Amino acid sequence: MKLKINGKEEEINKEHLTIEELLKIKEVKMPDMVSVQLNEEIISKENYSKIKLKENDEIDFLYFMGGGNYIGFATKAIHSGFKNDRETGATFVPIYASASYEYEKAEDLADVFDGKKFGYIYSRISNPTISVFEQKVNSLEGGIGAVATSSGMSAIASIVFALVDKGDEIISSKNLFGGTLLFFNEIIKKYGVKINYVDACDINSYKNLINNKTKMIFIETIANPKLNVPDIKKISDISKENNIPLVVDSTITTPYLFNAKKFGVDIVIHSATKYLTGNGTAIGGILVDTGNFDWKQCKSSIIKKYTKRFGEFGFLAAIRKNVVQNGGSCTSPFNAFLHCIGLETLELRMERHCKNAEKLALYFMKNKKIKKVNYPGLKTSPFYEIAKLQFNNRFSGILTIELENKEQCFKFINNLKMVKNLANIGDTRTLIIHPASTIFHECDKKEMTEAGVTENMLRISVGLENIEDIINDFEQALKEE
Repeated sequence: MKLKINGKEEEINKEHLTIEELLKIKEVKMPDMVSVQLNEEIISKENYSKIKLKENDEIDFLYFMGGGNYIGFATKAIHSGFKNDRETGATFVPIYASASYEYEKAEDLADVFDGKKFGYIYSRISNPTISVFEQKVNSLEGGIGAVATSSGMSAIASIVFALVDKGDEIISSKNLFGGTLLFFNEIIKKYGVKINYVDACDINSYKNLINNKTKMIFIETIANPKLNVPDIKKISDISKENNIPLVVDSTITTPYLFNAKKFGVDIVIHSATKYLTGNGTAIGGILVDTGNFDWKQCKSSIIKKYTKRFGEFGFLAAIRKNVVQNGGSCTSPFNAFLHCIGLETLELRMERHCKNAEKLALYFMKNKKIKKVNYPGLKTSPFYEIAKLQFNNRFSGILTIELENKEQCFKFINNLKMVKNLANIGDTRTLIIHPASTIFHECDKKEMTEAGVTENMLRISVGLENIEDIINDFEQALKEE
């Protein structure tokens, strides 16, 4: 049978061939990372085994990068993305410290540029170490693909630049991390995009603000640092009714606590700096397309362009080829390597973070010097039930406490001996910070209030130390006030 494959005529010695069979015959590398066009029409994966090819059919294989599958969570984290190095037998992905990649034939490099062959071109676009990191996180999220970026903020920025055009609108929770809030208010608004803020837990407010200019809805699974928890399934239902992508920052909950795909999220974001890596060694971000959204229905001009060619992978292709490639917000192979190391112990670490945080919250509840304790895992929290449902009866490792005033907060921090005073979360070490004077210091009073930040509040990221040592350090610091 004569076929035109990736622009070249070939004779295949088999009749009534399916697309699935052709992929095997052609020994297509990483079939989970390829989209197929038949006579210029994108074919859904479920039809690969059903559609029979005919004489003179034109078929194109287009790579989008990012796939991988296993069953158990820890198994996926350990084994997805990289099996071993055939030449050396090494079982962990090496750092591919190469800016670019050589091809013996000019035709091969041209085909890789055109997406007709799998391969690497330039590490700003893709890199073997980074690809393994992407495939691992994608496997944990059960998505169709992932794109790594230089930071969590660059992941958010990449999505906004891909989905939103000038004159469009975004509906966002007003209970946000300070960096995200500043990005929306000081950068995105300059490009003629309107941000409509809502209380994350007020479901009706989302409905009331949707119009024909709304291009995305943005929320955090657990607001940082307010720690309120929205009903994500209800918000997802609203986004689907109106054909608007729901983008969720799951940094605090990670794929281990929150199944984004199950709850109807379309794009899930992580700051890999935090729990995914888990030890404060590397900055990075990643976004995953869960496969829930039909990108053919997307109104974005960039997404429309890439969906015509890449079908269901149109969003990922737009992010990688248009935003990350052209905007330069790629991560480094070394940072991706560190992210991969961290992912292998994510399940174990999150269990310990959650248990330690619950015990510390209960300790603070009994201490009369603490004015208020905020942790979704406390049964007294108004978000306990929804958090329990959404996060598999676990509540992550972040809590906040309130003292009498700012002066007491500073004195308390200064008295600590083991707990670290720094701007991060998700570390092996227990961390503390006074948000009002640090990560929210550029925000006005209204923004701080809406984010749940007060002058007498402290945010604590509970680490992996023995809980007795964590409690002892906080106890001695309180006694010295």
